[in-house]
Amino acid sequence: MNHRYTTIGTLSASLALALTACSEAPSGDAAASAQAADRDAGWTVPRTSWGDPDLRGRWPLEVGGTPMQRPEALGDKAFLTDEEYQAALDDAAVSAGAYDREQEAGRLGSGHWFEWGRPLRQTSLIVEPANGRIPPMTEAGQARAATMKSSWSGDVFDDISDFNALDRCITRGLPASMVPFPYNNGLEIYQSPGYVVLRHEMIHETRVIPVDGRPPLPQEMRNWMGESRGHWEGDTLVIETTNFNGESPMVIVGPSNEPIPTSTSLRMVERLTPTGPDTIQYEAWVEDPEVLTAPFKISYPWTRNESYEIFEYACHEGNTVVPNYIQTTSPRFMGEDGAGTNFPVDEWLRMSVDRFMEED
Repeated sequence: MNHRYTTIGTLSASLALALTACSEAPSGDAAASAQAADRDAGWTVPRTSWGDPDLRGRWPLEVGGTPMQRPEALGDKAFLTDEEYQAALDDAAVSAGAYDREQEAGRLGSGHWFEWGRPLRQTSLIVEPANGRIPPMTEAGQARAATMKSSWSGDVFDDISDFNALDRCITRGLPASMVPFPYNNGLEIYQSPGYVVLRHEMIHETRVIPVDGRPPLPQEMRNWMGESRGHWEGDTLVIETTNFNGESPMVIVGPSNEPIPTSTSLRMVERLTPTGPDTIQYEAWVEDPEVLTAPFKISYPWTRNESYEIFEYACHEGNTVVPNYIQTTSPRFMGEDGAGTNFPVDEWLRMSVDRFMEED
């Protein structure tokens, strides 16, 4: 929610929060040396009292509406021109004033809710493949995608299985949890001997990552967020996550994202490399050979903001939303003639976006 601190926001043309094809990630030494070259001159990564690189702090994932997947019209264009980037910054400055305009008008709108941050020059968070988009799905992936359900996929809800993990406030899953959202983008890193912890504001999830060399869990033990193991390559924290249960979407399902499933074969390798006193370069290689025809890579910078306040994430208090959907749309409760929401979701979304743009 807005005005927890002063920010620059923007609204992308679509609400796409979407997310490259490479057979394998580059070697750790090659990646680390390339990123070290981008570090602030003369700066040395601080150490904890027990000797690990110190990444502790608050790193809100706010990138000004920079989409996960690049708009198809941009093709292989990886970066905005100077003129395009200045226009994006100007739009962000206008959007940042939405809260004050709503306050003056005595109304509550998206200016109170969205917190987009400063836009990036890169045109997508996905940097490989070259088109900045998730590779095509396999036949098995397409078949599973066709059966995926969520609160966006219909107007009759008859069972808990008609809702996905985010609808039920269980998890966004991975890699989706590491991709910015319009709000609640807080992320805080904690460290103790043998552990690194990533605390997310969204869905109040906490990833506890051992870095003490312990072996992974047996394959039969599977979790919503998988099981992570970390190690240090120089100053870079490398996190490998496997043992997923395959029940959460790969991206946030919504009006701008087609549903993409995950499987138990999902594997994610993340790299957090400090590049300055208040910056980290985040990378994630994502592969799921059951679902995708090739892996893809996400890469974007994080900026420290210790003034960011992380609030409680009360997704739907009392767990009443899902039962209400079922009781007001299912033929079991409403009868055949009264079933369905009869709610024009597409029209509502268009009107909401148009109203926001008109206010700005």
